[in-house]
Amino acid sequence: MISIRDATLDLAGKRIVGPLDLAVSAGETVVLLGRSGSGKTTTLRLINALALATAGRISVLGRSVEEWDPVRLRRSIGYVIQEIGLFPHMTVAQNTGVVPRLEGWSRERIENRVAELLQLVGLPAEEFAQRYPAQLSGGQRQRVGVARALAADPPILLCDEPFGAVDPVTRSELQSEFVRLTRQLNKTVVFVTHDVREALRLGSSIVLLDSGRIVFRGSADEFERSDELAVAAMRDSL
Repeated sequence: MISIRDATLDLAGKRIVGPLDLAVSAGETVVLLGRSGSGKTTTLRLINALALATAGRISVLGRSVEEWDPVRLRRSIGYVIQEIGLFPHMTVAQNTGVVPRLEGWSRERIENRVAELLQLVGLPAEEFAQRYPAQLSGGQRQRVGVARALAADPPILLCDEPFGAVDPVTRSELQSEFVRLTRQLNKTVVFVTHDVREALRLGSSIVLLDSGRIVFRGSADEFERSDELAVAAMRDSL
């Protein structure tokens, strides 16, 4: 689904990330874990061509990101961010249906899809569809953000610390819902976090970045057993 081969990004003569080698298979949830400034978000941006690698090759669904039309590429990928980015003048239903409308779906198809997704994320349409973002809690807004990312049924989700701005109880609830949704819908996910507990809970595979390079990749069990110094330092944060 996603292939990163010997990719680097240099800005103003400085190496930001790389060289990176990473493959993400269908149905995986790969968590990019690391401290602030380790290159997690930049790696995510390389996947949907918000940043272009200086060298190497990045492919999504079998095509180099440079061969994709950028708009088509980004509409093929769901994107969930910490700030959510809901349009304040739009209702929950309108926010959720943004991409399907851009894709030219019929009104009936959009309404059915929005109702289905709001039910999936625990916000029944009859109660929440006509509310505005200002009428929602932080956790509810984040659920709408997840629903919007899923609206056009993209095979891939990119998530950049999506639960970092909510309280611990809500965050735990959102994590549980997220695991259920991604398994139920069989999505391929790349999830950025600096929270070790979140990584262990969500990831089928954990990738630890340090100074823009991958220093570990493995399962949660392998992460907990690893004697790699960078891994031990992250475990100590628990």
